[in-house]
Amino acid sequence: MKSLSKKIMWCYAIGQLGWSIISGLIGSWLVYFYQPNQEAINDGMISLIPQGRVVLGILTLIGLVTALGRVFDAVTDPLVGNWSDNCKSKLGRRIPFMRWSAIPLGIVFILIFCTPINGVSGINTVWLFVTVLAYYFLITCYCTPYTSLLAELPNNQEEKLNLSMCISLTFIVGTGIGYTAPVIWDVLIKGGMARIPAMRITFAILSVLATIFMLVPAFGINEKDYCDATPSSSNMFSSLAKTFKNKDFRIFVAQDIIYFFGLAMFQTGLAFFVTSLLQLPESMTTVMFVGLTLLSLAYYPFVTKMTAKWGKKKLLIAAFFGFVLTFGFTALSGEILSFIPIYIQAAIIVILGSFPQAIFGIIPQTIVADIALEDEIQTGESRSGMFYAARTFAMKLGQSLAMLMFTSLATIGVAKNAGEAVAAGSTTGYRVVALVASICCLIGGIIMSFFNEKRVMSTIEKVENKAE
Repeated sequence: MKSLSKKIMWCYAIGQLGWSIISGLIGSWLVYFYQPNQEAINDGMISLIPQGRVVLGILTLIGLVTALGRVFDAVTDPLVGNWSDNCKSKLGRRIPFMRWSAIPLGIVFILIFCTPINGVSGINTVWLFVTVLAYYFLITCYCTPYTSLLAELPNNQEEKLNLSMCISLTFIVGTGIGYTAPVIWDVLIKGGMARIPAMRITFAILSVLATIFMLVPAFGINEKDYCDATPSSSNMFSSLAKTFKNKDFRIFVAQDIIYFFGLAMFQTGLAFFVTSLLQLPESMTTVMFVGLTLLSLAYYPFVTKMTAKWGKKKLLIAAFFGFVLTFGFTALSGEILSFIPIYIQAAIIVILGSFPQAIFGIIPQTIVADIALEDEIQTGESRSGMFYAARTFAMKLGQSLAMLMFTSLATIGVAKNAGEAVAAGSTTGYRVVALVASICCLIGGIIMSFFNEKRVMSTIEKVENKAE
């Protein structure tokens, strides 16, 4: 098998740049588009689906639709992972899925925001539900095989860590590009375009760009040059059962669910925190994310060095507690901390969040790769696709719960007699969201403390030492 060159590492990483643009746009702007706050309404946004807690008096429609989409997505993860593990294509086990899913994914993403009725309508709700389900299925078909390659392309820990750093960089850049969306649609609005058409064109432009990026590794990497794993013969249920027999993987998955629940709550709420709590312009969301990204990137070399010195487990726990502080401060931001200038508050959020973001950008996917490799050594069966599918299942389960909770918690404090033109969120609700995200990260850090990193790494090191 060939060693990974820097060219191939970046070719692979560009794929993550593509799908992270799309996932970043969904995570940051889907709820914002379908459940606008008062500031967005004042700027010309209109409601396209019924607002408020209209489902059993507890849930919002956008929360229910996105949560069901995530549940569907999570259920299909093991299915796609098993299909990929069992694939016998001459192109390999992963590349075929990436090739056929990229373009449909880009198209369906655009359709999510192109509702047939320009106003509140049940038809729009059905449209949203169908397109969201299609989106989550297609992104699973691309991402599950794609992430599986992280465990299969590298030949050693150094290559694995370097490849993880590459995709972490492109993930941050891709998510950052998603946050530039307001800059693009503001230009279009200033040119005379209405707000919703401007947003739709912005999403279409970024989707085309993302699709091109996703196709780069699908056609630029010859999978057979770097991995020659025998396709698995296990069916989905037996493969999934074998995967969850791994105790360390169960611990990792548990903290992952908690982490992604808290992170999704915060990411979805960021635009609302900026406009409602800090009372800053919508465009400051982009500025804050760019600042967070640049500071995070500056920490990357230190993260790789600290990993070699202290291990991945300790760094991940430290990152959890870093997010506890970040999200907790955000919950108090704005009027409660009025003795601190607003722009200083925004800067503190950026500074507090940058280092834990750098750690979470690099470390978790390498831990999954380590667990999958250690399991392969112990069992003799290569099921990295199922490990990443199961990890993605956990991620999406946490995000599903977050969508339900965010859209409901955000309505705390909204006047019950509000009409359709009134916001579907309040400052009190957004503070509760940030506080819940902070508590989740505290729990995640405690769970991660039970992970047995020494046992996993000692098994891998024994095999690598023999190979040398």
